[in-house]
Amino acid sequence: MKQLILVRHAKSDWPEETEDFDRPLADKGLEDAILMSRYMKNNNIGIDYLVSSPAVRALNTCKIFNQTYQLKIGTEAQLYNPQERNFESVIYSLDDTLSSVAFFSHNNGISNFANYLTDSIFHFPTCGVAGFQIECDSWSQFDGADKKLLFFYEPGKIKI
Repeated sequence: MKQLILVRHAKSDWPEETEDFDRPLADKGLEDAILMSRYMKNNNIGIDYLVSSPAVRALNTCKIFNQTYQLKIGTEAQLYNPQERNFESVIYSLDDTLSSVAFFSHNNGISNFANYLTDSIFHFPTCGVAGFQIECDSWSQFDGADKKLLFFYEPGKIKI
């Protein structure tokens, strides 16, 4: 059995003359990412590996989570402005020794992919997190595997 965790980057800022890729996190985003990562760790949500879009706001969200989890971080360009097939491509490249992996990405792609995985219809707020149980032994079996939503957390609705 595998677990896939989808994390939308935390709230970002958009300073003048800053390209979309280079947008930093806003102060609120920093606070939310710290809160969410601690909440997840305190609730025993295990993660083996973190994979992020290389965009500044997503990668910085990932790095904040890593301050809590202390794991290896990978970056995948396919998680920036992603479509459903981009997520699947990254999933198929995962090592089978990894049981639980977190992807840090962007809307609308992350909401669309989450809705593809479950019958629940939801929209990711910034720093929203959804966890899915994937009934497979190998990531290569992802497409045909049963998928179940385990949790969906929004930073405005949690407290540690």
